[in-house]
Amino acid sequence: MGKYEMKTDKPERMDQQHMLQLKNILLAPYMQIATSLIGKTRRAGGNMFRHQLDTMTILIDYGYIDGILLKASVIHDVVEDIPGFDQDIIRSCDEEGSAVLDLVLEVTKRDGEQKNQFLRRIIETGSHKAKVLKCADRISNMISLGFVTDEKFIERYCDETEFFIFPIALEVDYNMYQELIQLVMTRRQVLVENGYFDRRKTENPIA
Repeated sequence: MGKYEMKTDKPERMDQQHMLQLKNILLAPYMQIATSLIGKTRRAGGNMFRHQLDTMTILIDYGYIDGILLKASVIHDVVEDIPGFDQDIIRSCDEEGSAVLDLVLEVTKRDGEQKNQFLRRIIETGSHKAKVLKCADRISNMISLGFVTDEKFIERYCDETEFFIFPIALEVDYNMYQELIQLVMTRRQVLVENGYFDRRKTENPIA
């Protein structure tokens, strides 16, 4: 698939060819690295280790059976979330380690980089794999958002998804784009049903 070719098909089940391709992907060393994230809790519960594996299963659900992409998904947060992480550990995993690290770094916020700058960088210069990975990562996060009770955070995260992630998904995978739209709609509907927007109008009336 070319960099600017949007994926519009979603397989209903894994065929024999993809099963054999997945069978030959050596994920264990990357999963071992990811276990370092078990102690990193998430706002919605669980931990960052589970989120890494969830991101990988979302990619497989959408038919992505690429070794470098799946390996990177399993460890996509380790560089950002583990202070002083030795990147050579990833490089030495296997013959694809350097390529995996390059992809991980693409979706890692750099020192001094603001969140909007980070997401804008992916939009403007991210590789196709980085954009697909970021979409799967955001789908996982948006699903977890259903367990978050901080209404301002939910609103802000939905706005961020619409402004930055929708354009990425629309470029690379229409089905991911559709799921993200649905997730944002349902999360905002919860805010409506809980009276969040009405309360906000009352608290901040227009002068």
